[in-house]
Amino acid sequence: MQQERTKHALVTGAAGFIGSHLVDRLLRDGWTVTGLDNFDPFYSRAAKENNIVGHRNTRGYRFIEADIRDSDSLESLAPEKYDAVVHLAAKAGVRPSIMDPIAYQEVNVRGTQNLLELARKWEIPHFVFGSSSSVYGVNPRVPWSEEDAVLLPISPYASTKISGELLGHVYSHLFGIRFCALRFFTVYGPRQRPDLAIHKFARLIVAGQPIPFFGDGSSGRDYTFVGDIVGGICAALDYRALPYSVFNLGNNRVITLTEMVTTLEDVLGKKAIRDFQPPQSGDVPQTWADISKAARVLGYSPSTSFHSGVTEFAAWLRQSSDVTGALLPTR
Repeated sequence: MQQERTKHALVTGAAGFIGSHLVDRLLRDGWTVTGLDNFDPFYSRAAKENNIVGHRNTRGYRFIEADIRDSDSLESLAPEKYDAVVHLAAKAGVRPSIMDPIAYQEVNVRGTQNLLELARKWEIPHFVFGSSSSVYGVNPRVPWSEEDAVLLPISPYASTKISGELLGHVYSHLFGIRFCALRFFTVYGPRQRPDLAIHKFARLIVAGQPIPFFGDGSSGRDYTFVGDIVGGICAALDYRALPYSVFNLGNNRVITLTEMVTTLEDVLGKKAIRDFQPPQSGDVPQTWADISKAARVLGYSPSTSFHSGVTEFAAWLRQSSDVTGALLPTR
């Protein structure tokens, strides 16, 4: 009896926050993985290298440093046979995209098209795209549903994610690539990017420095633990029903800014100094995911409470203080 071939995934953004966790899971599940990252200087290379230190010598894994904007360098990914692409590489962040929208267009749109072209050329049948809740923008109808065609983005970053989804529809329609767009809702947990609120606030609280507290504290986010997100990505890799689909991956619960800071104070054992500031341009007042479609179709079921997830994040930050620069006391 012929042995079944090991499935092979190409993961872009493999040294990043979500990407490195996904590689952990795929290797554990027996996949062969090719990871790609360009170590964008948005935050330190040392942190990203630390994310993948456990992958480097793992059987079934190879890593390629390349930029998705450079179609010639992407040829180094050949001549492998891939079963799926999980495209997580992107210039991230709503506020930075307002300052440099052209760079976001170049990486997030042209880079995505380059990868779709590779999928077409190499006949890769399945493409999973890391999209964002930011595509909903200021749509007042909450919780946000994939069935709601009203998308009101208010940042260049959000517009690039919509563009990626639409490119996926084109390639699915014309070339038969199965395309799943996953709209992530405020992912947090170990290895989180240092610019994101939970990570940034934790370091400032421990250092006894003020945290920027935008608005009156009533703004809310549907915080989703990275382990739950990875479970949703893996379910999308097994999805075979429709040629093009969009799924929300969130937690279906809104955590206000006030509740987020209060939880950090409890986990860290230290009070925050709040520096009250006006709401930020480009930020939406609330994100809230309707996850009924992902639950029904993918079996997606996030199970990590916010307090538990923040506790796991703080434990990681204590252990990685040499990389992050944050010195967290043990409790």
